[in-house]
Amino acid sequence: MHEIGLCQSVLAAVCGKAGGQRVTGLRLRVGALHRVGPEAFDQTFSMVASGSVADGAEVEVVVIPVEGHCRACGQDWEAEDQLPLCPECGSTDVTLTGGDDLIPESLEIEA
Repeated sequence: MHEIGLCQSVLAAVCGKAGGQRVTGLRLRVGALHRVGPEAFDQTFSMVASGSVADGAEVEVVVIPVEGHCRACGQDWEAEDQLPLCPECGSTDVTLTGGDDLIPESLEIEA
């Protein structure tokens, strides 16, 4: 349940930006390396946000892929998991970048 820690961090940022106003929606970009499923994150955020300004807010999670580069064959790719294998040649001599983002992208505030 590492989602709880992530959700608590996101909630703190959301509450800080909301300035006491009720938050009705949130769009969040999460890197694939966090291994967060949108449904699991939404459920956990609902639990963590209970009683806060974000209680009941709709959460949209956008998963940001990992970028891979194979040093053996030169293939570049994107993936939504962190499997360190080149999809072209199967080599494990790869470099993975990105996919560790956790960015609250937008908030919807009740008018």
